Amino acid sequence: MNLSELNSILYVEDNPQLRCVTKMALEVIGRFQVRDCDSSRSGLMDAADVFPDLILLDVASSEHDSLMTLARLRRLPHLRDTPAMFITGLAAAADVAQYAAAGAVGIIAKPLEPLRLASQVRQLWASRQQLPGGFGCTASMACQE
Repeated sequence: MNLSELNSILYVEDNPQLRCVTKMALEVIGRFQVRDCDSSRSGLMDAADVFPDLILLDVASSEHDSLMTLARLRRLPHLRDTPAMFITGLAAAADVAQYAAAGAVGIIAKPLEPLRLASQVRQLWASRQQLPGGFGCTASMACQE
């Protein structure tokens, strides 16, 4: 797993309003470089040309299965070991176990708080090697199994 500094994010979200707010929060507050994609398909196409430090996927999508999208992104050699996080409102223990099994380093719970989002991402990024199994959550939800 890459222990470098977090600078760039590949973000897949089909909701245009949420995508815009999230991207703005990550870029303006977090000073990240964000490549945002409006679908799994565009994420996969854009991924061929970008080398992000982090993959950020929204779980609740009308167009894609985020776990399948991550699996497809992992087939690209340069993204095979790129850390991934999910944004989700689905935080039951069984859901969290699925994200961890897919190789995610953490989840960010909805509803998103734009002013806290960049710090949540940084917190998960920094703690990914310190947590058992390398997995973390940014809210007090069913992250305990």
